[in-house]
Amino acid sequence: MPSSLFSLEGKNVAVVGAGSGIGRAVAVGCAAHGGRVVCLDIKGDLARETAEAIAADGGQADAAVLDLGDGDAVATAFGGVRDRHGSLDVLVCTPAMNVRKPLLDYTDDEFDRVIGLNLKGGLHAMQSAGRIMSEQGSGSIIMFSSIRSLMVEPGQGVYAATKAGILQMARALAAELGPKGVRVNAVAPGVVETPLTGPIKANPEWYQAYAARNIFNRWAQPEEMVGATVFLASDAASYVTGTVIFVDAGWTATDGRFTPPGM
Repeated sequence: MPSSLFSLEGKNVAVVGAGSGIGRAVAVGCAAHGGRVVCLDIKGDLARETAEAIAADGGQADAAVLDLGDGDAVATAFGGVRDRHGSLDVLVCTPAMNVRKPLLDYTDDEFDRVIGLNLKGGLHAMQSAGRIMSEQGSGSIIMFSSIRSLMVEPGQGVYAATKAGILQMARALAAELGPKGVRVNAVAPGVVETPLTGPIKANPEWYQAYAARNIFNRWAQPEEMVGATVFLASDAASYVTGTVIFVDAGWTATDGRFTPPGM
């Protein structure tokens, strides 16, 4: 197997959500594998910090502000990557938000905000990248779903619905764009220590309860999402589309597990 199989040399990679958490780790990881990374985030200062960290380590990166809720802005940002660098080869889209509360207590505004970023924002990203990649005849789109696309709990109903929706849209887009040489896949993390999960980490009982649900009995670090992402972005995944990789330490395999005595 050639050592270049997982290389991103010569690929232009747009990472949405690159300012923090999983997005930052993925941006740094893609650059480490040779990709030219465009760091995009609604918080432009954080996106620039990520790009500067990549450059300081010898990688290639630039940064810009991007609001996924603005479809025109998304199209302009991705078009800018193509115009400046000649192509848009990889899109990684990580942003999401959650309002944890029972469904009966959800307000219309809360519903609209969660759906607006997680689903509509995700659609904007898939549409804009998909159009560019279809025209150039190649590309890899990687959306971030979650274990919540399968497993749900009280207070997670709307968030879980969006993560299932992202997965189904990615599958549909894979079928629609496959004949044009574009691959579309998803990564579904388990529990990861990010700013989004900060309130859980602040509650030791809650934090440990989640750790105990997976095989490794611990939370993931954002850097542990890089391997699956780089695989899907690279030529190593040339025959992989319309699927999801669960990076969850076995949560979805053993949810509700109990090890009987003597086992």
